[in-house]
Amino acid sequence: MTQAINKILVDNEKVRVSSWTFQPGTETGQHLHELAYVVVPTSTGTLVIRDSEGPRDNNLVAGSAYYRDAGVEHNVFNEGSSEMSFIEIELK
Repeated sequence: MTQAINKILVDNEKVRVSSWTFQPGTETGQHLHELAYVVVPTSTGTLVIRDSEGPRDNNLVAGSAYYRDAGVEHNVFNEGSSEMSFIEIELK
């Protein structure tokens, strides 16, 4: 698969804010979140999360934020036919 597009919007001593854009067939690559983070979807649809528990759907709704603690390790895939995107806010 091809890499999703990641763009750093803010990176200072308190937060790192990134935008993620997933064209169909793209992924983040396996990664470990060393910081707690908040995801704010900017589109509605489904991304697939693959971690040690296997694959599962992550249904996103534009504007409906969620929080995750540090230590999450996974890969995120867009296996759908539409572009998907979100803003990720990492808490330093």
